[in-house]
Amino acid sequence: MEKITSLTLPLITAAIVIFGAAKGIKVFDCFISGASKGLKSAVKLLPPLMALVLGVTMLRQSGALEVVTKALGPIARLTGIPADVLPLTVLSPISGSGSLTMFEQILKTFGPDSPEGRIASIIMGSTETTFYAVTVYYGSVGIKKSGCTVPAAMLADFTSFIVSALAAGMFFC
Repeated sequence: MEKITSLTLPLITAAIVIFGAAKGIKVFDCFISGASKGLKSAVKLLPPLMALVLGVTMLRQSGALEVVTKALGPIARLTGIPADVLPLTVLSPISGSGSLTMFEQILKTFGPDSPEGRIASIIMGSTETTFYAVTVYYGSVGIKKSGCTVPAAMLADFTSFIVSALAAGMFFC
């Protein structure tokens, strides 16, 4: 099985080259053109991604994350989300690495079988890094206005947070 796995990419690449050559396509020229476009896309994406990373770092280092989570405390109590999981709910729509770091802290502090660990685990599996995804995907094709995408995605994330707390309570009493 391991040999099949290691041969998959070379076989697919060879099939593409053979198919292209059979059709009379200049495969290497197409590769160079695609690589050039990919590099241009990556360069266009760097400024928004840098801003996103800077924003998350500032949020965590300035103490603003604590202020936001304290402000969301009453909502968390109503929805059943533990206060210690709130920073994860704030970071998960913004940053995958920031939310992963917060998730690890929750698991180290409370353990994976605690209510906090279970809710955090469900959140990590059911939410998306909304702002990162919009930045990358919309930025790569030049869309400047996201329309209803961000509000709809944030509503989906908020729903995931609440359902995570409910599911952890229902299935893991």
